[in-house]
Amino acid sequence: MKKNQKEIKASDENCPVRRALGLLGGKWTLLILFQINDRVMRYGELKRAIPGISEKVLIQELNSLVENKLVSKKSYHEIPPRVEYRLTKMGLKTLPIADELASFGLENSV
Repeated sequence: MKKNQKEIKASDENCPVRRALGLLGGKWTLLILFQINDRVMRYGELKRAIPGISEKVLIQELNSLVENKLVSKKSYHEIPPRVEYRLTKMGLKTLPIADELASFGLENSV
């Protein structure tokens, strides 16, 4: 193998790309993370910011992101109920990935 050539191993369960895709590979996952960004967002704001996502799927995705520690959820005991979402430290690490995808999409739009 040449010095500058990367060694690519089989994509078994220990593959870092497979693990990253397990966390970020959902259809809506990166869009949600990109929309929250460095802000605090409420559920309704997210729903309006991502046209085409159903309420059921948004709730499932947010629950999964909270479970995977990419997003934190803060509930206020008020009437009407108020829930806020923000990226965790790990979630903030995904923003450069979303930015690169956005740049790629802009450069390669059909």
